[in-house]
Amino acid sequence: MSVDFKTFNTIAPLVANSRLPILLRGRHGIGKSQVVYQLATSLDRAVVERRASQMTEGDLVGLPDNTDKEIGGMRATTFNPPDWFLTAVAEPVVLFFDEVDRAVPEVRQGLFELMDSRKLNGVTIHPDTVVIAAINGGEHGSQYQVHEMDPAELDRYTVFDVEPTVEDWLAWGKDNVAALTWDFINNNRSHLEHTGDFEPNKVYPSRRSWDRLNSTADAAGLLGEGADYDALFTLATAFVGFEGAVALRDFAANYTRVVTPADIIDDGKIEKTEDFGINDHCALIEKIEVEEAVKTDLTDAQLDNLTAYFTSLPSEPAMKLWSVVGASSEKNAIGLHTRSGDFLVRILAG
Repeated sequence: MSVDFKTFNTIAPLVANSRLPILLRGRHGIGKSQVVYQLATSLDRAVVERRASQMTEGDLVGLPDNTDKEIGGMRATTFNPPDWFLTAVAEPVVLFFDEVDRAVPEVRQGLFELMDSRKLNGVTIHPDTVVIAAINGGEHGSQYQVHEMDPAELDRYTVFDVEPTVEDWLAWGKDNVAALTWDFINNNRSHLEHTGDFEPNKVYPSRRSWDRLNSTADAAGLLGEGADYDALFTLATAFVGFEGAVALRDFAANYTRVVTPADIIDDGKIEKTEDFGINDHCALIEKIEVEEAVKTDLTDAQLDNLTAYFTSLPSEPAMKLWSVVGASSEKNAIGLHTRSGDFLVRILAG
């Protein structure tokens, strides 16, 4: 069973508190590494990250030193553990191994002891260090050049198959991407990522590629009003592919027509939604929630505007808006209910 990031962030700390290793399996570019760092922040731990695909077995056991040590009258070799491992021994950290299923067999075998006994070459890590690994295998493994993990290897981990939702990305994106990028994904959710099979050498969108496109385009001034939309299209094609680039260019060129929460709540411009379908209304309500536009107490005029919009909605987005208002402000919920009681009763009665 797959879990979204919201669920993972709720359950994973329970596993971490039991000092058990965690394995995330999922497609590339969905944000596995970012969610590990988010978990580390919630646990108040620094992250020590290693790319298992770049490691050799010497990177696990360390290098021999010149210490004079005798056992039974014979000189013995001792090893100095690597610095990243000693950090996990000396202090509580999140020890994060990425791309484990791309590592050589010797490294994966060496990790057995760490995952099972919390030690390497006889040296035990800090009791509060959390060990996490990430791979592309599992359900989507056939799409990648990765090694299969046998039952004994998987049994060392608590395995989470992660399949983040669009809402996961929108919740992250509200503080991390430009408004135009956020609104585009909110209104064009199928363009966020490719979920089917991949054709060789074709550029596809992913959550990671949208993040990188956003950073590059925003720094270049291509996400503001009057930008060079042809340049934005060319740039987007390189990051997210042709289809996403076409849709983004058209959206950016018409961005001034996008309805904002302020248009509805402050200005009462309900007519701007006359041609909306259900998905358009739901996208606008999602933006009302993310911008926390109804979290503070509204004035009577704002409540009147919100009510006018609410009573113009089909039942599905109407109930979504009612839920958003109810979860944001008791005063606003009471004001909306007082002004639209009959409409609400008709919806609830079907």
